[in-house]
Amino acid sequence: MSKASGGPDGIVVVDKPAGHTSHDVVAQLRGIARTRRVGHAGTLDPMATGVLVLGLGQATKLLGHLALTEKEYLGVIRLGQNTVTDDAEGEFTGGAGAPGVDRAALDAAVAALTGDILQVPASVSAIKVDGKRSYKRVREGEDVALPARPVTVRSFDVHQVSAAVAEDGTPVTDVTVGVVCSSGTYIRALARDLGAALGTGGHLTALRRTRVGPYGLAGPGGARTLDALRAELTVLPLADAAAAAFPRWDVDERQARLIGNGVRIAATGLPDGPVAVFGPQGDLVALIDAAGDARAKSLAVFAAPAASPS
Repeated sequence: MSKASGGPDGIVVVDKPAGHTSHDVVAQLRGIARTRRVGHAGTLDPMATGVLVLGLGQATKLLGHLALTEKEYLGVIRLGQNTVTDDAEGEFTGGAGAPGVDRAALDAAVAALTGDILQVPASVSAIKVDGKRSYKRVREGEDVALPARPVTVRSFDVHQVSAAVAEDGTPVTDVTVGVVCSSGTYIRALARDLGAALGTGGHLTALRRTRVGPYGLAGPGGARTLDALRAELTVLPLADAAAAAFPRWDVDERQARLIGNGVRIAATGLPDGPVAVFGPQGDLVALIDAAGDARAKSLAVFAAPAASPS
């Protein structure tokens, strides 16, 4: 238990239901865990379901680094219609339908959206423009043009293509896809851009996040529904959560004490990015980064071990 938070320290992997915002889930977990110190590692749109990683207590210090990890999704892209939000939550803005799509053209368009690409984020998003959320500007009637930014789509696979009819009777084509991508990639924007490349228009009609870094839907640490967490709160301990997500560096008692007190010590041969430092008793001491420097820089400190009795 954490004295600072009054509750457990660790990661909770939630299977977010549709219709809930990420903040809704945080609020509910605060009640379930009986602590105010709860945060999330990256949001999911209300329409989306699946893996949402939350941190309790000291684990909130991990969240900013976990948010940068690779993510995996299963979604359905509807070709033939555009919406203002690039998903099924928004009003239709055009599209003449797509009663049939050439598979070779579809595969070529998907390939062009795979790899290191420049992506214009969805305008109805939480990105700030001159200090104001983009979605607020759009809802106030502004035309928002967000700049393109680099993202990596490691894989973009077409699982199924099927003819469908939209609610207004428009013939469309639904494409079920699997995507593995870097943090900051908008699957809604992939749907929009795929539709634009094919000349049909497109938007996302369903999205399920199946993995965030090492945390997925299945397995011992797999995502659990809110109802299941109300019945039994399952928390991945802080040390286990860090060991699953980051490279590990085991240090001796002296090194652990120095790092825990914020001292930059020699650290060579470590991989780039955050590294989890563990003391001799297996306790998580800190997250550090030694990239480009011979000395470890503390990103987050979790414990400053006391000296052993002499």
